[in-house]
Amino acid sequence: MVENRGPKAGKSVPQQIPSLEKIVDILRNRIVNQELQPGSKLRESVLTDEFNVSRPRIREAFGVLEDRGLIQRIPNRGAVVTRLEADEIFALFEVREVLEALAVRLATERSDPGSWADLIERFGTPAEQAVQRGDLDFYTECINMFRERTTLAAGNAILTDQMASFYDRTKVLIRRLVLVPGRAAQGLRQHQEILQAMSAGDAELAERLKRANIRSSRESFSEYRKYLL
Repeated sequence: MVENRGPKAGKSVPQQIPSLEKIVDILRNRIVNQELQPGSKLRESVLTDEFNVSRPRIREAFGVLEDRGLIQRIPNRGAVVTRLEADEIFALFEVREVLEALAVRLATERSDPGSWADLIERFGTPAEQAVQRGDLDFYTECINMFRERTTLAAGNAILTDQMASFYDRTKVLIRRLVLVPGRAAQGLRQHQEILQAMSAGDAELAERLKRANIRSSRESFSEYRKYLL
């Protein structure tokens, strides 16, 4: 039997060139997860070497990220990670309160009440233990999963498009807000109540609770804004 020893010594394995979508997704995750901090510069030369692509391809990726509000291209300075300004964040809260609460109401009206059982379980003991041990990444992923599921279940293409336009900026904001003392525990309790209302088929209550959740997030930001910006 001949043993398969892989590529012969001295022969390099060609590096797979990532697609534009893959490059955008990698850079987006670095920004959303704060591996790249606000104000950080994105260097074309470094990224062309990392991804083994041309500068025009990196500039295409920059264009997509700029459209999503994640970076700015500044003359004589290049591309930098966007800093969220207070006025923009307050405006974001106003829009979120309307659209996310609407998504929750529609999702409740258009879904089987039992379809939320897995989220109720996830927001139960697993999320509670995560918050207690300071695993804010798990809690953040729970919130993002809730938003994605309710948006999908709402079944409204226009609403989905509107929410997608500021989705990444919202994820950046959520990651900052969970650092506020007590905010993760408070937000967890609020989402448990929202999910209970959704599982009971009470769309109006679920919508009101989601509005209250966004407003309390806004109050937390307002109180701690000098530490979050």
